[in-house]
Amino acid sequence: MPHTLAELDAIRDDCRRMVTRRAAMSAGAAVVPVPGADLIADVGILRTMLPAISERFGLREDQVETMDATRAQQVLAIAAGMGNNVIGRAVTKRVVIALLRRMGVRVATASAARYVPLIGSAVAATINFGAMKLAGNAHIEDCYATAKTLASLDSPPAKAIEGARA
Repeated sequence: MPHTLAELDAIRDDCRRMVTRRAAMSAGAAVVPVPGADLIADVGILRTMLPAISERFGLREDQVETMDATRAQQVLAIAAGMGNNVIGRAVTKRVVIALLRRMGVRVATASAARYVPLIGSAVAATINFGAMKLAGNAHIEDCYATAKTLASLDSPPAKAIEGARA
């Protein structure tokens, strides 16, 4: 698990690049003229991308399970406080589908746009790219905030440090 702000920033930057690559894959799947192909691709992409992001921050399910009980409880409480049900938990098909439902308008618009001649596929690809970036970057920010909060809990209070110097 990262402990310094510099480590957290580097991980966040790497994860953002990963999200952009995966969003491009989602956009590519949206161009395929097979109904539902983009949704199947998005489920697969999210099922691998979200745990990969969590892992980079030390917050994947198996990593949280190896923490002491108090620490694991802190992770889950921080994540729940942000409304994130992915940090420290298994990313199942059901969880991903629930996430896609929250992005429902975008997904439905992309599916409908595909049937518009000439520009429909481009519109669908653009919407899928944006939706995947939104989901991935939101998870990055939640993981970043969780890891940053945990790191601050590990740090001694500033007043204790100042008192020790006196």
